[in-house]
Amino acid sequence: MDKQHIPHKLTAARFVRAVHFFAASEVGWKARWMFAGLIAFLFAINGMNVVNSYVGRDFMTAIADRNQAEFVRQAAFYVGVFAASTLIAVSSRFTEERLALLWRNFMTGRILGVYLANGTYQRLEAEHALANPDQRITEDVRAFTTSTLSFVLMLLNSSFTVVAFSGVLWSISPLLFMVAVLYAASGSLLTILLGRPLVGLNYDQLDKEADFRAGLIHVRENAEAIRLARCEGRLEEGLRARLAALVGNFRRITSINRNLGFFTTGYNWLIQIIPALIITPAFIAGQVEFGVITQSAMAFSTLVAAFSLIVTQFQSISSFAAVVSRLSSLVEAVEQTETQAPSAIAVREEAGRLVYEGLTLRAPEGGQVLIRALSIAIPEGTRTLIRGADKAATLALLRATAGLPVSGEGILIRPPARDLLFLAERPYLPPGRLRAVLVPLGRDEAIPDARILGLLADWNLDSLPSRVGGLDSE
Repeated sequence: MDKQHIPHKLTAARFVRAVHFFAASEVGWKARWMFAGLIAFLFAINGMNVVNSYVGRDFMTAIADRNQAEFVRQAAFYVGVFAASTLIAVSSRFTEERLALLWRNFMTGRILGVYLANGTYQRLEAEHALANPDQRITEDVRAFTTSTLSFVLMLLNSSFTVVAFSGVLWSISPLLFMVAVLYAASGSLLTILLGRPLVGLNYDQLDKEADFRAGLIHVRENAEAIRLARCEGRLEEGLRARLAALVGNFRRITSINRNLGFFTTGYNWLIQIIPALIITPAFIAGQVEFGVITQSAMAFSTLVAAFSLIVTQFQSISSFAAVVSRLSSLVEAVEQTETQAPSAIAVREEAGRLVYEGLTLRAPEGGQVLIRALSIAIPEGTRTLIRGADKAATLALLRATAGLPVSGEGILIRPPARDLLFLAERPYLPPGRLRAVLVPLGRDEAIPDARILGLLADWNLDSLPSRVGGLDSE
């Protein structure tokens, strides 16, 4: 699904809904307590930063005054502040990572349930409705949960920092405070103008990376067939084309990052000199202590950093915006498959019966009739071969019987799904334990090992368990 087709308001609504579902979930109480702990840590960190600014001021003043006793006392305060700040910062980071992991586990599990339910995964693939859903469920969910939490905490921390250091900077120089606000506002505006294309480019880059990786996975999964077909050259050509697309898109990203880097680097360098330019004349005139210069530099840089969240984090924000848009595309595609018009084929489940009454099937593209008004009953216990000149027609009949989406109308009577077994055109066994391959889900304890081993012996596969390490080996 094209990112251009997703309204920003719809994406924002789904973002809010994702947060709400997590907060209201069975693990929501734990998440709320952890988030409250993070808020407390932010208050503590900002409090320690304010204390540190005053300790640093007095420390530098003691050096300038050559006051050894005061120097030793302020040095001890410095060590205490650093130790407390380290403990709080590490604890905050640990809590943040655990909360992000809890959210990822919940969100991934919920998406997996929707993705695997009612054949959604098959419809998305058949209709080519979404590129690389696997990457969206793994990498994008991980990035979404960690980045959302990180940005929320950054925003809260910036708000607390503004409150904490505005008073400090205003008490030193109202002019310096106004310069900090105007400097950060103009820097944020210019950063947005320079870096705006990164959102779309980062979105495309994630898809191109996934396409390239999917091509390599295809080679690994079909290694023997590729070797026998001697088609390595064709595959290499395709992989190189995907690599070229990936590299070309990333070149455009690096070009914008270069231009953005010129601006942000200069922006950050000026932060170090502006306080000195404004406060030094007051020190020379004897109006302030020497330590005020260092305190003003710290307060100015901290306050500007709090106001300049867009400048300092724009590249991360652009990547995050792409992730949110891609997850919104996933939800959009799933919702569209769930709201598709129901098939006109009436399906009834009756044990021991397979009956087609006036069944007409059409091709998914073009709508041409493949089977017209088929009426036949296949008695239980019979062996029936269905063949025809049009392979698409036989395939459509198989899909309809299996309950896969098929365009058409009529009546289909068949046994319940649990009593039907279909063999796919490409042989498939799900990964997992040997026992899980042979025993229906939920009946592991009901079927004894002796019966399983006896069945394998009937198939001349009695040596299989010993070769793979037992029934419970992966």
